[in-house]
Amino acid sequence: MKILLLGKNGQVGWELQRALAPLGEVVALDFDSPGPLSADFSQPESLAATLRAVAPQIIVNAAAHTAVDKAEGEPDLARALNATSPAVLAREAAALGAWLLHYSTDYVFDGSGSTPRTEDAPTGPLSVYGATKLEGELAIRASGCKHLILRTSWVYAARGGNFAKTMLKLARERDRLTVIDDQIGAPTGADLLADLSAHMLRSAQHQPERAGTYHAVAAGETSWFGYARHVIEFARARGESLRVAPAAIEAVPTSAFVTAAMRPGNSRLDTSKLRATFGLQLPDWRCGVERMLAEVLG
Repeated sequence: MKILLLGKNGQVGWELQRALAPLGEVVALDFDSPGPLSADFSQPESLAATLRAVAPQIIVNAAAHTAVDKAEGEPDLARALNATSPAVLAREAAALGAWLLHYSTDYVFDGSGSTPRTEDAPTGPLSVYGATKLEGELAIRASGCKHLILRTSWVYAARGGNFAKTMLKLARERDRLTVIDDQIGAPTGADLLADLSAHMLRSAQHQPERAGTYHAVAAGETSWFGYARHVIEFARARGESLRVAPAAIEAVPTSAFVTAAMRPGNSRLDTSKLRATFGLQLPDWRCGVERMLAEVLG
């Protein structure tokens, strides 16, 4: 079986190279991959030639415009990466009879209330990023291709930058930190998403009725403040030298920070459908964060 992975160098894409390998031959590309095969999502139609040349049985799209604030100033590029290109992938997947696995986000919702959103909850994106990701979802469903769409949130990985690394850097440099406490979600590891993706693809191939949209996040919930405090406490317990005192981490509202794009206050996603359909248990968010920190801290 041949699997085409797009966005191989992103946080999730990097983990997918490992997780997908047992399923078949993985052809992994990124926007700047050398050679004749194009994976440049800013040129959506060029992707069609790549799909026809590779002729995969599975397409996994881990590429996206994820710079939420930057997207507000470049909506056309965000749409090309998040909506138009996934629509091309879906069209070609339908023609090939291939599966398409695509990642989406809690930003398709308006972030109101405090109840975890189910897959069929009304959408209402607050930003260009959220709107273009929703547009991509709709195009995939409309194509008629066999698909899995995984909505997730607060993704991190040991590789590359992430919120936890930023907090540790600031904790070493500053006497006081202010962190947002009124946005609630579940930090979710790229490694967990990759492993879920491989399991779900293998299962869905044998039971195609499992196609559809699923919420895929770690169990539990926290605020960015709670996340930061957990990271700093874990690092301190491991003997890291940190300048900030435990009492000097201050919880503040979203309004304390001015950003180009609005953030959802409620990023809770209900994973009941995924767990029931695929018979999986999702680990608490702390498990993955602590594993990542152990790797980062050495």
